[in-house]
Amino acid sequence: MYKPRMNYFKEEDILHLTVSEERETASVELSPNITVELNEKGELIGIEILNASSFIRDFILETAQAKMLNLYNVPVSLTT
Repeated sequence: MYKPRMNYFKEEDILHLTVSEERETASVELSPNITVELNEKGELIGIEILNASSFIRDFILETAQAKMLNLYNVPVSLTT
């Protein structure tokens, strides 16, 4: 069984996640900087993230902000 790998190419700022050693036969751009790689069956075998440092920073900030907003938007029960 293949063990997933993650490689970061610092000079290009590219993060590449590999989940299978199968040959890539197609790719799909999910967003301007995220591409998924597919095998001949259309199954995911890898993900490439361009401008990875910005993407990860923004993702972490957005996730933290969403969690904090959830904490502050919890309905408060008032008893009289």
